[in-house]
Amino acid sequence: MNEGVLNNRVWIPAAAVLAACLSGCSKLDVLDPKGSIGVAEKSLIGTATFTMLIVVVPVILMTLWFAWRYRASNRHATYAPKWAHSTAIEVVIWTVPSIIILCLGVLTWKTTHELDPYKPIQSAVKPINVEVVALDWKWLFIYPDLGIASVNQLAFPVGTPVNFLITSDSVMNSFFIPQLGSQIYAMAGMQTQLHLVADEAGDYAGVSANFSGKGFSDMKFRALATNPEQFNAWVDKVKASSGRLDMNAYNTVAQPSEKEPVRYFSSVDPKLFHNIIAKYNNGNVLDLQNSNCGTKG
Repeated sequence: MNEGVLNNRVWIPAAAVLAACLSGCSKLDVLDPKGSIGVAEKSLIGTATFTMLIVVVPVILMTLWFAWRYRASNRHATYAPKWAHSTAIEVVIWTVPSIIILCLGVLTWKTTHELDPYKPIQSAVKPINVEVVALDWKWLFIYPDLGIASVNQLAFPVGTPVNFLITSDSVMNSFFIPQLGSQIYAMAGMQTQLHLVADEAGDYAGVSANFSGKGFSDMKFRALATNPEQFNAWVDKVKASSGRLDMNAYNTVAQPSEKEPVRYFSSVDPKLFHNIIAKYNNGNVLDLQNSNCGTKG
C-alpha cells in the first residue's frame, strides 16, 4: 500500500476524533468564574496545571526527540548497550519532581483551608440563608428568613454572600454551580454547608454533580444573580404565588419526577428542613463538620 495513503487513513480519522473531543471545550463554566470562590479555584487549577507541566512537557519532548534521534535509519547516533547509570540524570529526575510535589503540597494545604466550603465569606453585606434539598430529580430551595421556597430556581443579589445548608431526601447527590465555585455533597440525614457569592449579575447553570438515577441528566436549576431591586421583585413574585409548603405538600413535591418546571411557594413550614433531616436520625440533625453536633428536634 502507498505510504501516503496509509498515513492519510491514520491521520484523518485521528484528526476527526480530536476535533470532536475539542468541540466540547467551547464553554467550560469552571474556567469562566463569576464569583470570588470560583476565581480562586480557577487560579488554583491553573497554577497546579502549570506546575505539573514542568515535568510533563520535557518528558513528552524528550520522548519525541529520543524516537527521532535513535531511529533505525540514523547511523550516526551513539549506541551504548552497557550504559546503566548517570548521577546527573538521577539528581534531576529525583530533585525536580520532589520540589514540585513539595510546592503542590504547600499550595494544596493553603488553598484547602482558604477555600473550605464551611468557611463563611467575609463581607460587610448581610448574607442570605438558603436551605437546599436534593430530591428525585429536582432541587428544592427554602429561604428560612423570608418564609418562601422554590423548585429548580435560586435567586440572590450580586455581592451578597449566600450561606447554604444542604441535605438530600433521596440518594447521595452533589450541589454545584460551576461558575460560582465549589461543589459539595448532599446526603440524607446529614447537613453540609457551602458559602458562595456572585460578583457579576447573571443567569448561572446549577447541576447535580453526582449520578443519582435515571433523571440525573435533567436535574438542573438556574441560579439568578440580580441587583437588589430585581431580587426584591423576585421575592414579591414568589410571595404572590398560591403554593403552601407544609409537610403534606412537601411529600407530594418529593415524589420522583423528571424535568420538573420552576415552582414557587409563598409560605413554608419553618421546621421543614429540620424535619427532612431528622426523620433519618430519630429526631437528630447531623452536621458533617462536627459529628457530635446533632440537635434534637
